[in-house]
Amino acid sequence: MSHYELIYVLQPDLDEVALAAQNERIQQVITANGGRVASSELMGRRTLAYPIKRRKEGYYMLVKATFTPAVIKELERSLRISEDVLRYMMVRLDDAEGDDAMPETISADELAGEAEPETTDDTTEADE
Repeated sequence: MSHYELIYVLQPDLDEVALAAQNERIQQVITANGGRVASSELMGRRTLAYPIKRRKEGYYMLVKATFTPAVIKELERSLRISEDVLRYMMVRLDDAEGDDAMPETISADELAGEAEPETTDDTTEADE
């Protein structure tokens, strides 16, 4: 099984009960097909970069899960037929840490520290 991140945007006029119900439907699709949900997070109501279906805002949901590629087809079907879902995107994560662990989040500061450019000295002994 592979690790996946699913992020989807829901209609801005939904209440908390409808948001929880939609999240539960997505989790049911994953678990009913043999997958496992590691975490689910409501990221809040945010302004969209451009209007989608004449909406300028939406609720963002992030789900981290582990499942087989066969689940993708059913999950995408469920997301497409729901009128409350404006957009969705699913990304397969690297399996570097094994099947039991989800990858940890790396902060921007840690990335900046690792990606320091190497300095090269353009002068050589032959130039002197």
